[in-house]
Amino acid sequence: MTRNSDGTHEPESSAVGGRSAVGLRPVVDGRMDRRDFFRGAALLGGLGVAGVLPPFEPQRALASEPQQPPGATAALSAQTQRILRWAGPPAADWVRPRAGIDHDVVVVGGGQTGLSIAYGLRRKGIGRVLIIDQADPGQAGIWRTIARMKQLRTPKTIAGPEHGNTALGLRAWYETLYGPAAFEALDRIPRLVWADYLTWYEQITAAQVRYRTRLLDIEPIGDALRLHLESAGIPRTATTRKLVLASGYAGAGGANVPAFLRRLPARLWAHTEKPIQFERLTGKVIGVLGAGASAFDAAGVALEHGAAEVHLYSRRAYVEYTNAPAPRIAPAVVDRGYPNMSEMNHALPEEVRWRSQLGRERAVASVPLDSLHRAVSHDNFHLYLESPWDQVAVTGDGKVAVKSRGMTYRFDYVIAGTGYRVDLAAQPELVRIHDSIALWRDRYRPAPGEEDRASGAYPYLGAGFQFLPRQGTGADFLRNIHCANLAATVSFNALMGDVPSMVLQPQLISGIARDLFVEGIDLAVNERYFDMPVSPPDPAPYRHAVHS
Repeated sequence: MTRNSDGTHEPESSAVGGRSAVGLRPVVDGRMDRRDFFRGAALLGGLGVAGVLPPFEPQRALASEPQQPPGATAALSAQTQRILRWAGPPAADWVRPRAGIDHDVVVVGGGQTGLSIAYGLRRKGIGRVLIIDQADPGQAGIWRTIARMKQLRTPKTIAGPEHGNTALGLRAWYETLYGPAAFEALDRIPRLVWADYLTWYEQITAAQVRYRTRLLDIEPIGDALRLHLESAGIPRTATTRKLVLASGYAGAGGANVPAFLRRLPARLWAHTEKPIQFERLTGKVIGVLGAGASAFDAAGVALEHGAAEVHLYSRRAYVEYTNAPAPRIAPAVVDRGYPNMSEMNHALPEEVRWRSQLGRERAVASVPLDSLHRAVSHDNFHLYLESPWDQVAVTGDGKVAVKSRGMTYRFDYVIAGTGYRVDLAAQPELVRIHDSIALWRDRYRPAPGEEDRASGAYPYLGAGFQFLPRQGTGADFLRNIHCANLAATVSFNALMGDVPSMVLQPQLISGIARDLFVEGIDLAVNERYFDMPVSPPDPAPYRHAVHS
């Protein structure tokens, strides 16, 4: 993810751009056709009711996906039972219940991050863990809804939510169903394969997800929290000692949408963070704002659904692309891509973490080459460089008129691949408390020339991903809210919510466990135990062997 000068984020390479053309007249300046593009590439080297999920049934992710051999599903079931048996019974719940408190931990978000954290907590012996998600059963996260890439953008061998138990990892699951050769043949993990795996993971880890449940407000009650929820449309409350915000890229301020797009009628545009009815775009002329991976994937899907033309606009002079799943390592980013190192990012000096963020901001978002090819291989796809949008308006016949570089274009529909922003004040559930949360601008003074307003708006998190109180607020309850979404980026030098960030989860889990453990110590009981006289046991079992 990179960040724009206004502080907005472009996850997995979604850069903000500006261009649109509607086929009214050809554009020469700033436009590159697909043959020119690949010529250049060659030169460069190219609390409701808990949701009940149906029994796991893998869905085909790609036409080339291998068929399962006979008995593969039964083999997976048998292997899973062995895994659970070998792992032994679940860790005993050692956390002492508190009167009037419903849960020890509530996790907001039933996607890959929330499921993995909840499983890790239970492995630590923290039993009263509830996961809530506003989605319908089976629709949590992004993989079946708004993700549009054909393959994940991370290496297929990357550590996922298995917490060190490789038998619960993607590779073991996939090879059991399709065979080792099929896994070796994969380039990267197909998106729907990953979605299928997470469905299985949710079931096998016995995650208790309460679907159709939304967090509306967080109310401190002493050092605990009262959560105001809406569950299946019904207002409810729940109390918890700890809260984990595993709400992904959109959970720290929402989508970055330019004001000129917000003014358009909803029928004429969508951000890539929302589901898009691409079947309604058949025969239409589409403008895409942005030149990152999400923008190119949306363009590709529109073309595959029969869009007449797709015109994609970038404010930059070139498209950064890569054929490798790992990003290039910048000097400002220390050992990025090495899990055994990146898990210690929070221990880096403040100036290193700050400069790493500035480096992400200045970088051009990288687009996987397969996502690029998906769009540019169509003759009716057109790419415009150095072409921001200056004016946007609705015409009398219901089109979107866009002015860019002195020319006007008309579109039937506009898609914004403009990334996400971090603004805690924009999150409805944080309205009551956001003013008390310490931000980077409250704790760190950058060197002259390194100031950055947007980076300063990130929360300054503790080692366990917990919010810290702003000085003078007395809001110590904030230490019981752990931020595992995009807002953790500066503090942990990682994009929390994506697959590579899972290596950092043990720090969050250990932080929660440590707090609950220490809180459970009763000093009075400890003192009475220490002061108890020592009474020797009956010597009968060994008396006969005592040498006198």
